[in-house]
Amino acid sequence: MAKEGRPVGTREVTRGVNLSSPSVAQRHLQKLESLGLLEKTEYGDYILKERAAVNGHMWIGKNIVPRLMVYAFFFVGALLAEVVAIIYTQYVDLVVETNILYLTMILLTASALAMFLIEGIVLYRRQNRVKPRPSQR
Repeated sequence: MAKEGRPVGTREVTRGVNLSSPSVAQRHLQKLESLGLLEKTEYGDYILKERAAVNGHMWIGKNIVPRLMVYAFFFVGALLAEVVAIIYTQYVDLVVETNILYLTMILLTASALAMFLIEGIVLYRRQNRVKPRPSQR
């Protein structure tokens, strides 16, 4: 529904997510409607009312993407920037520009460190928030 951006019917959902039957799709759609994430139109189709937050994922436009993939692409960009900066300093003999490029590389690496540190802290807190205690006999 998020990708379509329009109301979709039960059969479209069945085909779109490879469910076994329309009744299975209908049951899931009713559950999502009761949670307030979907809204049923006057024609019996469903439309996305609210995007759900999914652990470890983030919404980018109409797509839900694993958060770690976003970080990986950030690092690819950082790596390319650092390689270009190193190659550039080999051919240009300007000390001031070289210092700015190295400072940029340090900032990219520091921001990557901060992202992973924050993500690790969030995951650690989420993991240790509620732990069921084993029953004592």
